[in-house]
Amino acid sequence: MNDQKILIVTDSSASLPAELTAELNIRVIPLWLVWDNQCYQDGVDIDPHTFYQRLKASKTLPSSTQPSAIEFKDFFQKLAGECEGIVSVLASSKISGTVDSAEAAKELITVPVQVVDSLFSAMGQGLIAAAAARTAINGGSSEEVTRVAEKTRDSTHLLFVVDTLEYLHKGGRIGGAKRLMGTALNIKPILHFHEGTIQPLSQARTKKKGIQELLAIAANRLGSGQMAEAGVVHVDCLEEGKALVEQVKERFNPSKIHLSDVSPVVGTHVGPGALGLAFYPEP
Repeated sequence: MNDQKILIVTDSSASLPAELTAELNIRVIPLWLVWDNQCYQDGVDIDPHTFYQRLKASKTLPSSTQPSAIEFKDFFQKLAGECEGIVSVLASSKISGTVDSAEAAKELITVPVQVVDSLFSAMGQGLIAAAAARTAINGGSSEEVTRVAEKTRDSTHLLFVVDTLEYLHKGGRIGGAKRLMGTALNIKPILHFHEGTIQPLSQARTKKKGIQELLAIAANRLGSGQMAEAGVVHVDCLEEGKALVEQVKERFNPSKIHLSDVSPVVGTHVGPGALGLAFYPEP
């Protein structure tokens, strides 16, 4: 990392595994959760398992908010002495104000900052940040790192199965997925990110069938291509996440695959039991 002139910043909604952020020298700024008049930094003040156990039992739903422009300024400025520039890969501007905060902050610091709207959250965003970080570690310039981030974004997919649409509905994050509501209570929707927002793709009668449908959609999107890198995320259902990793390995054999829990700020909206698969193909 001695040749690294550009540092990568992402936000906690990327849900990157801790070992990957350490390996790739990615810096993570936490988002905020507000719950029953208490504020928590995402992934800092409350661990995911404790958070989801409370969420299942709670009659209230936490809200989330992005770091302020001042928080971003302070975060960026602390990194200024370590680098010649920063590339910040952040949650979709269609569902979060994080990009706006970073854009305002970059005018206030002493090193150049490029802000990349990932158009994703969770490991869709995380994979883009990871690809950018590898280029930065290899000595890439700010322009090269930004170009890799944008190119990876344009070929990334994020699919997920949720146990219930209750949390997405309450949080106002479902967009066109509203039309899936009002059917049988045990329907398991398959959703995806499309142009920065969460949209419906399909649905299944059981979670097992939902996962098979998710894998079939992934195969269809890959076509004859090879999966380059994948990330499986789970919302407090670790064993199901591990099982999905094995299915992805067996079916697609990606060169890299990661498993992580979803950060509370994302899990608030998709709810316990959700499973996701992010990936992009080989060039």
